[in-house]
Amino acid sequence: MTALKKYTRLESRGLWRDTPNSQRREVIVAFGEATLVLSDPKSESALSHWSLPAIERLNPDESPALFAPGEEAIETLELDDRDMIAALETVRSALAGQRPKPGRLRGVLLGGGTLLVLALAAFWLPDALIKHTASVLPAATRAAIGQAALNDVQRLTGSACASPLGSFALTALGDRLFGPHRAQILILREGLNGARHLPGGTILIGRQIVEEESGPEVLAGLALVERLRAEARDPILPVLEHAGLTATFRLLTSGVLPDSAVAGYGEVLLQETGAPIPDAAVLARFRAAGLSTTPYAYAIDPTGETTLSLIEADPLAGLVPEPLMPDGDWVSLQDICTTS
Repeated sequence: MTALKKYTRLESRGLWRDTPNSQRREVIVAFGEATLVLSDPKSESALSHWSLPAIERLNPDESPALFAPGEEAIETLELDDRDMIAALETVRSALAGQRPKPGRLRGVLLGGGTLLVLALAAFWLPDALIKHTASVLPAATRAAIGQAALNDVQRLTGSACASPLGSFALTALGDRLFGPHRAQILILREGLNGARHLPGGTILIGRQIVEEESGPEVLAGLALVERLRAEARDPILPVLEHAGLTATFRLLTSGVLPDSAVAGYGEVLLQETGAPIPDAAVLARFRAAGLSTTPYAYAIDPTGETTLSLIEADPLAGLVPEPLMPDGDWVSLQDICTTS
């Protein structure tokens, strides 16, 4: 995306509130991959990631500018840096501009003209049409669909838990496991047991995992395995299957997935069970992350009978692993749903 690449090195200071009742906090604002990254000026650790397609300006033509990561979001960001405001408006306009007017085809999504697409749609199996659409979606569109799906999930679970120290610890863990700004781990208040994932790199974890476990190892293990599931099957596919052929075809031809197409996906996501991942893949991923498989194995099956191979082949068996986070960060993370 030309507009985004132009500003990848642009940074400014801003004032961030994670909740309406919180005090404003100074942050460094920078562009990431399809996200706006808000970081602590002292530690340089990311505090929050905002999906660029979802960002809304709350006070057009007023100064300082006030932004939010979505229509129903509780976070706000105040900016008075003219260059950053202009850049953010430019990128938002560019993202909106990628959505064509009715009757026009989006070149990045189409391999031919309207007649060709109609002909292919007439003969393709539904599964083939959905897979083809998923294969040509740009990152910004995936992020926007992921945000829409998250909004529908939060309709059932309430907003994701957030607190300054807890969110910092969660972001640091995500960076430790997947690399800086490459995943967003969210803790849901209710309605979720275990973990789920969404398009755009978002991983959802039930609050009992942080409140009932003695350390972050199970949380980290669930996140790693959920990322393996996302790699095994494109997370956009189940969303498009839920949306149906008509909405998917509209997405293919116009670049827009109607909001109504995602409605109800929250129930589907929360009720499904994660697809099994081969033990060899799990062991390799845990080994690469320097993480023991034993805590995760017993969290999945307290008897250890169905996860015995993960316990016996633990890549860190007999070793003292490097702590995933300081004890104080884990305590803050355990309170993330009670202090927000």
